[in-house]
Amino acid sequence: MEALIPVINKLQDVFNTVGADIIQLPQIAVVGTQSSGKSSVLEALVGRDLLPRGTGVVTRRPLILQLVHVDPEDRRKTSEENDPNAWKNGRYYKGVDGEEWGKFLHTKSKIYTDFDEIRLEIEAETERVSGNNKGITDEPIHLKIFSPHVVNLTLVDLPGITKVPVGDQPKDIELQIKDLIVKHISNPNSIILAVTAANTDMATSEALKVAREVDPDGRRTLAVVTKLDLMDAGTDAMDVLMGRVIPVKLGLIGVVNRSQLDINNKKTVADAIRDEYAFLQKKYPSLANRNGTKYLARTLNRLLMHHIRDCLPELKTRINVLAAQYQSLLSSYGEPVDDQSSTLLQLITKFAAEYCHTIEGTAKYIETTELCGGARICYIFHETFGRTLESVDPLGGLTTIDVLTAIRNATGPRPALFVPEVSFELLVKRQVKRLEDPSLRCVELVHEEMQRIIQHCSNYSTQELLRFPKLHDAIVEVVTSLLRKRLPVTNEMVHNLVAIELAYINTKHPDFADACGLMNNNIEEQRRNRMRELPSSVPREKAAGGGPQGDQDGGTGNWRGMLKKGDEGMGGSMLQTSNPASPQRGHAVNLLDVPVPVSRKLSSREQRDCEVIERLIKSYFLIVRKNIQDSVPKAVMHFLVNHVKDSLQSELVGQLYKAGLLDDLLTESEDMAQRRNEAADMLKALQKASQVIAEIRETHLW
Repeated sequence: MEALIPVINKLQDVFNTVGADIIQLPQIAVVGTQSSGKSSVLEALVGRDLLPRGTGVVTRRPLILQLVHVDPEDRRKTSEENDPNAWKNGRYYKGVDGEEWGKFLHTKSKIYTDFDEIRLEIEAETERVSGNNKGITDEPIHLKIFSPHVVNLTLVDLPGITKVPVGDQPKDIELQIKDLIVKHISNPNSIILAVTAANTDMATSEALKVAREVDPDGRRTLAVVTKLDLMDAGTDAMDVLMGRVIPVKLGLIGVVNRSQLDINNKKTVADAIRDEYAFLQKKYPSLANRNGTKYLARTLNRLLMHHIRDCLPELKTRINVLAAQYQSLLSSYGEPVDDQSSTLLQLITKFAAEYCHTIEGTAKYIETTELCGGARICYIFHETFGRTLESVDPLGGLTTIDVLTAIRNATGPRPALFVPEVSFELLVKRQVKRLEDPSLRCVELVHEEMQRIIQHCSNYSTQELLRFPKLHDAIVEVVTSLLRKRLPVTNEMVHNLVAIELAYINTKHPDFADACGLMNNNIEEQRRNRMRELPSSVPREKAAGGGPQGDQDGGTGNWRGMLKKGDEGMGGSMLQTSNPASPQRGHAVNLLDVPVPVSRKLSSREQRDCEVIERLIKSYFLIVRKNIQDSVPKAVMHFLVNHVKDSLQSELVGQLYKAGLLDDLLTESEDMAQRRNEAADMLKALQKASQVIAEIRETHLW
């Protein structure tokens, strides 16, 4: 199981090559306040001085430190790991002079054998990204240390927790550092190494406090108590090391750091570890074998191995899911164009097919949030257009005075014995004309939907078009132009459908003839009922309104009778009109003025005539409305929808498939090639990571 940590290091290398942090790998995050001894603990684990030191915030970028244990006699393997181009002239290039060396990710294959150079490079790289104002950044520095004196570990050194900004530090430096720390220790695959000085109160430890925020049960937290030799005289850390003060499930380990004087005097880490062992044997003899730097290293190695073993199943699943996602993403970007003519023809054909499939309802990508394509066109025909026609009142905008005026104008100078047919035609045409605007609006709505289908196909069905923005714009322009050309043709046909209905009022229509017969029967029945209700003393000819006097007084052609009855304020059906030019009593009457009746009661014949005309108009209007409701969708489908479907591909090929346009139309967007390369690199890294995990199964490490 010892080999699990190198496997994770290999996975870390794989993802470092693509600069991605999409996989949360198992690692140890080191947390502590400034001057708590974090740097000393890390250097003790490495066995060399390599970290920058100073006052204030020294660690201003996360340092991902990978410790790799190597066999001093085996240089081939380590050289190969450091430099993928190490194989030259039939042998491995041996560029490592010492037994310990380091390598930064940002310096590629450069090897550092001088650890002072490593420290200077950390300082330079920190200032390059974070600046000189003591600010911090979350972009990590990757450092790999190869040594026969280390155990396999992956550590993350985080900025020390601070409370008060000093110098030119940002005012919110405390919040910035805490957010950065929480971001790393929130990783469920990480172990939290909380460093606290022994000469401080453990109950107020900031490291344990922030660790408990993300790990309340302490299952991922290991506490390290530093500076055991600096406690006040007469006190010790026995209760703390025994876990009686702050219980931590992974345990507490005490260590002794080098003092600043030791560092100034160039005291080596090896000498410091020997002195640490002597101190523990003298001060804490019963706990000496469970504390100290060496025990800490072994414990961290063991915890990390077990943690990696527990995380690998979920890690494998995550890698496989991401690999599938990036494979799909890479496929959507398409392959580099080799044959321009073939590629252009394929894209045009696919767009035309998807456009037609969207109309027919057989598209690959079905919209689930709203109606689209053919479904919306069907909704426009049978819901929007149908309901609009049904809401049109057959007698809307038609008043009784309009009906009577039309009847009188149709009779000319002679009184009419019957309702003139011309008045019916005049009025019914006026009503039928009202069906034209809803019909044209139906054409407009279908045209708008067919325009929307273009965007739908671009977004969902043919994502390849996103690679070529100029081709996409050209296709949109051609389809829009085709729709624009078909719109006036379709409007003209719909206009003609209404004009056809207006051209000939077919009173012999079977449905209209049946309605007329039924209406005449109803009128005759009402006339008989009125006759039966009259007293026997009233002459039948007067009751029927058919005598000479009845025609003179109540007929529609008797103007004198209308004027006579105009002053009667009687109930019943009344006509309200204004007559500013009516003659005053005692003044001469201008016979050239058009007589306009004032308020008066309708005669029985006028009521009957109006009722007849209105019923006839309503009956015929319903027939025409039914015809329009049926014929307009058919005309729109034939002249607009089907015509565009049938001619779309030929129109696109004719307009775009030209040798002189190939280079321009198939020019990729500026960032498409970059995104394709990034996706390909990430997919390659994920596939390699999957192979690494598969090797674990084969070697029974899992």
